[in-house]
Amino acid sequence: MRIPFGGGSGLDTVSKEGRGSPRPPQYPRHMPAVQSRLTVRLFATLVFFSVLAGQAWRNLLGWWGFGAIALVIVAGSIWFLLTLKPEWSWRGFPKSLAAFMVLATLSLAWSAYPSASAVGITLQWITTITALFVALCLSWSELLRTLAVALRWILGLSIAFEFVVAVFIGHAVLPFWVEYTGKIPAAFYWSRGLLLNGGPIEGIVASRNLLGFIALLAVIVFSVQVLAGTVARGRGIAWVVVAVVMLGLTRSATVSLALVAVGVALLFALWARRLPPLGRRPLYLTAAGVIAAAVVGVVAFSGPLLSVLGKSEDLTGRFDIWNRVIGLASERPAFGWGWVSYWAPWVEPFDGLAVRKGVEYLQAHNAWLDVWLQLGILGLIVFAALSISTLWRTWFLAVDRPRLGVADTSPFTVVSLLPLLVTVALLAQSLAESRILVESGWVLLVVLAIKSKRAGVAAELLGVGRR
Repeated sequence: MRIPFGGGSGLDTVSKEGRGSPRPPQYPRHMPAVQSRLTVRLFATLVFFSVLAGQAWRNLLGWWGFGAIALVIVAGSIWFLLTLKPEWSWRGFPKSLAAFMVLATLSLAWSAYPSASAVGITLQWITTITALFVALCLSWSELLRTLAVALRWILGLSIAFEFVVAVFIGHAVLPFWVEYTGKIPAAFYWSRGLLLNGGPIEGIVASRNLLGFIALLAVIVFSVQVLAGTVARGRGIAWVVVAVVMLGLTRSATVSLALVAVGVALLFALWARRLPPLGRRPLYLTAAGVIAAAVVGVVAFSGPLLSVLGKSEDLTGRFDIWNRVIGLASERPAFGWGWVSYWAPWVEPFDGLAVRKGVEYLQAHNAWLDVWLQLGILGLIVFAALSISTLWRTWFLAVDRPRLGVADTSPFTVVSLLPLLVTVALLAQSLAESRILVESGWVLLVVLAIKSKRAGVAAELLGVGRR
């Protein structure tokens, strides 16, 4: 059976004069020499590595070392934005993203913890500026390439790190620069050295859930590269295998659910590609039925399902955290307590809000509850608009043929599935983690929101992979 993926060598583009006529890749105006693009790509790789594996920098260099790297990244992002002068227009910019950032900034006026909010808002703007560099200064081809390189480095270093800990050190390893007293909770270890036992492993990012999500991203990105023909087939398949093995070794239940969501989204997208735009009603009705059945199934069979996934019936303490967050959010339902990003455990009401087995958690483990807590119902509406509009645009990028003229359509490409699958992964993860609001999650969401709305996105994706 022929799957309507598309793909190809990945470097040819289509001009207005005719399908298949080559033209140079379209980069931002005032682009420096080709050698300078290498500098841009190297910096983008550092950005992706650092936002995905920030905990590795913190464990290795401490907060001061991580802060120095963060300053280099934000300064570099601003410098590239100012020197490359990428084209953009307010009309083509996601208004929901701007509204979210404005609301988060204004929340300083009613915040119950203004000093912590000032820090959180500053970090949110720093992360957003970094995402703007990626979204505006990189082509889709460069984005795919640099993200893939960063993912390979993280997975490669993680498996090497776990091997050294398990074989040569022989016991669990704690982060550098931190002193612990008394009984140390398992969550505090950088690695527990369980590689030879089949996991779970934490890798250089010190979290099996985060490493699992990185592995899931890698499966998506590496598979797209292989099918699009942008990497050597043997090497590409080898990295897909590495990502799948790493995904299994993390034993992350939350990422397993995200993997299922991505798989379902892929099947529906491939089905939609076989249907005309006006003939997709059966598909949408089926999708609605699947979602409803999934919700009913989770509610009715939550106990056995959690047992299969290796989770306790309270989702490793999440139900208790959610109940506390809901109670707190209900005290300020309209506008929330004020934006703070990661919770600040030294201020009320976060001090002691979520403590389990000696570990104080700094997130609600649900992005939607976190937004409600910090920005209220108004924030929820804005965040929902940002998330749903991004999902909406990436869906139609994936299932509609690129139209280059009034009546000129082109073949489907595998690369046009990438934005949809990453968006679905982020939104699925947001139900059990709040990482979509910080670091790599926020960067990816902002990048997808901006790039999916830019003019000519379908044609650019066609140029990345075409078969």
